[in-house]
Amino acid sequence: MGKKNWIEFDNHKKNSEETAKEDTFDKRSKINISKQKKGKKGKTITLIRGLGTEDEILLKGLLKKIKVFCGTGGTLIDKNIQLQGDMVSKSIEFLRKEGFHNL
Repeated sequence: MGKKNWIEFDNHKKNSEETAKEDTFDKRSKINISKQKKGKKGKTITLIRGLGTEDEILLKGLLKKIKVFCGTGGTLIDKNIQLQGDMVSKSIEFLRKEGFHNL
């Protein structure tokens, strides 16, 4: 028995659009990675600022990748990435792998 309303989608267009979106980071911009403790009830966070894009979807994608790489939690607040714990060295290593060189 055939499926009457079946529509097959072309995934190749979607993949090319995703790769085009990933390349919209300004990888030459100055990225500031710092450790903070103030105002977080004694907990240490790693703050990553100046990623060179205003696109929240790209930032969320990068946040997900960096959280998996570091093995920690994190959030996106005001176009800045906050990671739980002291993850400065791991985040630098990850960003260099992704092609960001001005750290």
